[in-house]
Amino acid sequence: MFHILLKEDTLFGDITSEAIIPENMDAEAVVVAHEKGVLAGAEYVANNLREMGIYVSYVEDSKWVNSGEEVMHLRGNARKILITERTTLNILGRMSGIATLTRSITNKVRKINPNIRVAATRKTLWGYLDKIAVKIGGGDTHRLNLGDMVMIKDNHLALVPMEEAIRRAKKVSFTKKIEVEVEKEEDAIKAVETGVDIIMLDNMPVDEVCTIAKKLRKYSVIIEVSGGITPENVESYARCDIDVISMGYLTHSAKSMNFSLEIH
Repeated sequence: MFHILLKEDTLFGDITSEAIIPENMDAEAVVVAHEKGVLAGAEYVANNLREMGIYVSYVEDSKWVNSGEEVMHLRGNARKILITERTTLNILGRMSGIATLTRSITNKVRKINPNIRVAATRKTLWGYLDKIAVKIGGGDTHRLNLGDMVMIKDNHLALVPMEEAIRRAKKVSFTKKIEVEVEKEEDAIKAVETGVDIIMLDNMPVDEVCTIAKKLRKYSVIIEVSGGITPENVESYARCDIDVISMGYLTHSAKSMNFSLEIH
C-alpha cells in the first residue's frame, strides 16, 4: 500500500523538490505527534522507507505517545524524504487513529467482561493496514479476506436456503470455520442445530441479544454480535453473554491522528 500511495502522489514526479533541492543533498527529519494516542504503522512505514535508502528509527507500535513527542527520526536523501512525507503521515495518521479508537473501546469492554473480543469488520479503506491497526490497538482482525472462513450472510441466504447453504459449506476444508449471520432467534437456533461454529446476531437491540445469547449457551458455538455498535452502546452489549463484538465503527469512523514531518 505504501508504494501504491506513493506512486499516486508522484505520478508526474515531485516538481517542487526536483526544481529547488540539489539531487545529492542529504537531510535529517523528525515525525512529531500533535495529539495523544496509540502509535500504529511506524514499523510498516520504516520498513518501506529503508527500502528507499532512508535511515529510520522509531517509537514502537502500540505505545501511547504524547502531543509534541518525536515518534520517528529520518536521515537520508532530502528529495526522497520530501517525496515520501505525505504518504508517511497519511499512513501513520490513519493507522494510529484506528489503533487509538480500538484501544479505547477494548478497554471499555474488558472492564465489563475481559473474555470478549472486540473485532474489526471488512469495512475498511486500506484493507490489510486497517486490520493491522486494529490488532495494534488490542482488537481482533476478524477475517482478513474472503478466503479466511465461511461466512454465510443475508445475501447468500437470499439465494440458497439456510440448511442447504450450511450443508454445502461443510464440504469446505475442515480448517475453515463456518459462521452464519442471523437477524431472528428462530434462525439462530436453526443454524446451531444444523452445526455451525459461529453465530452472528446482526443488527439486534441489546435486550434481544441478551435473550438469544442465553438460549445459545447450551450449544457449543461462538456468539458474535454486530451491526450498529458504537462507543456509546458497546458497554451495553458487553453485558450480554457473548464472545465477540465486531464493529465497522473501528475502521469507518476512526479520526485520523495528527502528525507532522519537520526537516532539521
